[in-house]
Amino acid sequence: MTRNYYLVCYDIAEEKRLKKIARIMEDFGVRVLYSVFECRLTNQEFEIMREAVEKVIDPLEDKVRYYRLCETCRHPVIHLGYGKHTRLPEEDHLVF
Repeated sequence: MTRNYYLVCYDIAEEKRLKKIARIMEDFGVRVLYSVFECRLTNQEFEIMREAVEKVIDPLEDKVRYYRLCETCRHPVIHLGYGKHTRLPEEDHLVF
């Protein structure tokens, strides 16, 4: 089963929705910044994640972006610092 890399970024206006989105994203990826996650997902997993997020957000107030990263694109990453909300990367995750 093929897995793709995704960078998911969000800006959620309301604290309750923000916490719900963070919990959803923690089930699918690794937090690299407060509102940025790296995910390695099948197409089906991606759709499940996207639908779960879509049910929570208010499209008039919130923003979510999904960037699919090709194998070539994900390797030339420049990383500065780990910060308190990130962890050391596993083999399949990017670090920014």
